Amino acid sequence: MRRGAMAASSVLLLLLAGCGGTDPTAGAPPRPPTSTATTGSTAATDTGRPGGDAGDPGADASNLAEAAENLAREGNQPTSNIAPRDGEVLGSDISWPQCPKGMGIPEKQGLGMPMPLPEAEYVVLGLTNGPGFTPNPCLADQVKWARDNDVLVAVYAVSSYPDKETLDEYAADGPHDASTKLGRLKNVGYQMARYNIGTMGRVGLLSPIVWIDVEPVPVFEWSDDLQANAAVIEGVARGYVDAGFRIGVYSTPSLYQRVVGNLSLGGVPEWRAAGQTSRAEARNRCGDDWSIQGGPAVMGQWVEQRRDQNITCPGIARDLGQWFHRFT
Repeated sequence: MRRGAMAASSVLLLLLAGCGGTDPTAGAPPRPPTSTATTGSTAATDTGRPGGDAGDPGADASNLAEAAENLAREGNQPTSNIAPRDGEVLGSDISWPQCPKGMGIPEKQGLGMPMPLPEAEYVVLGLTNGPGFTPNPCLADQVKWARDNDVLVAVYAVSSYPDKETLDEYAADGPHDASTKLGRLKNVGYQMARYNIGTMGRVGLLSPIVWIDVEPVPVFEWSDDLQANAAVIEGVARGYVDAGFRIGVYSTPSLYQRVVGNLSLGGVPEWRAAGQTSRAEARNRCGDDWSIQGGPAVMGQWVEQRRDQNITCPGIARDLGQWFHRFT
């Protein structure tokens, strides 16, 4: 991936705090007792780097992706075991920052950040350790936490621009025309989605929707070519849809436009970030004036108590099974 994060991107991402990206300068608290790095025989040495054992599908990605696709088709229908609610429902999102300190790729090490508040009724689990093709190294533990605490689950994944090695590996592997630059980039995005589906398959994770995180990725920056960036996201979106998943987009209007310009994903559902503001501002983001690409608002996110917190937008709580999976 492209190195050398731009200072402006870093500032924006600290303000946004990103999905699971609570401010890394705040200092990490003690490791949460319900999510540890000790599950499995490889936990003590896993780094979460590509090709390792920390949730990385590696050479088995295609088989795992196929298995997860089958699970999606069989089990990702709206569930009837989630009671309808009135009003807004509180939840959270977590990813590699909640992993124990030092776990993960060198650029995105776990920070031991706090797990969701006890009153959180759902959690959106991050599949990636920062950029694409890198798995969240403690996803299995976080899935176990969700099961143990009987919270609803969904998933999100960060997408990023490929480096030359990644482009060479995946450019011709997909449904798009590999004779064109944009076709090659779409194929990379397609395989990025399949990789993430494989990560889900490895831990037996179901979700009726995959949220595509579109924002600057410090250290792994997007290109200056918005059309090229958009091609990657188009490929990512198709990869999930072809596998049987619904898709939505996580971002803010300004960050989305900064990465992919005026790309339309057809008005897919939106999860809208408000950064380090308040629950009231997160609720405000459900309004039409905060539309990212013309889709309906499902959740608003804000950062408080060193956690990424979320509320459902008006009307969403009446059918939470459209958006979350409940373990049985």
